[in-house]
Amino acid sequence: MSFVRGIHRAISRAWSPRWSSSFVRNPPSSAPREVPTPLLFVSAKDWDVDSTRGIDAIATTLSMQGFTCIQCDISRPTTDPPLDSDKFMDHLAADLKSQIRLSFLTAAFPPVIFARSSATLIAQAYISSNPVSAMMLMGNIPSTNADVPKSLLPTPLAEFNFEPKFPIALLTSPREMERLSKTNRLAQDPQVELLTTEDLESQDAFLKIEDWLDDLGI
Repeated sequence: MSFVRGIHRAISRAWSPRWSSSFVRNPPSSAPREVPTPLLFVSAKDWDVDSTRGIDAIATTLSMQGFTCIQCDISRPTTDPPLDSDKFMDHLAADLKSQIRLSFLTAAFPPVIFARSSATLIAQAYISSNPVSAMMLMGNIPSTNADVPKSLLPTPLAEFNFEPKFPIALLTSPREMERLSKTNRLAQDPQVELLTTEDLESQDAFLKIEDWLDDLGI
């Protein structure tokens, strides 16, 4: 009987049938150059649909300029009982790592990682233990992990404590940047570049991204 109960528990904790996905946009032959550093765009559509907004357009345009763009959409795990928030984020970061390993083929340098809205949490969890060349967080970035709605993270999530020893930029609206500057540790770090735009899906936002990459020499 105990063996049967053990099997039942194992089945009840199995991951949901949802699958993460990745898509590689290679630069066309007409691109003016081929950049060796890939760009990684992280989203989580079934967790926060806002994390996908504008990503296709940005990745498509940058690939036309010679960047290899990898889009990874990470599915949230659903278990019974649910994972606590720390284990939940660990799973998402591990899933992202697997998607990257499957997608990159060969890359001369670690990726520049981009994430929007709640997917910024996945990006930060990933870079806490994996190399990147740079990171840009965009949109409605949580000021602190405690500010994340319980509908997304049911239990308190420990604050990230990675050292920003690589280029980091935040891109959001002036109003959101003012909010972040009060409590967000990255927004308060003088080494982090703070970029604002009224519309993250505008030409102005794209130019901010393009200029930032140029400044990095990528």
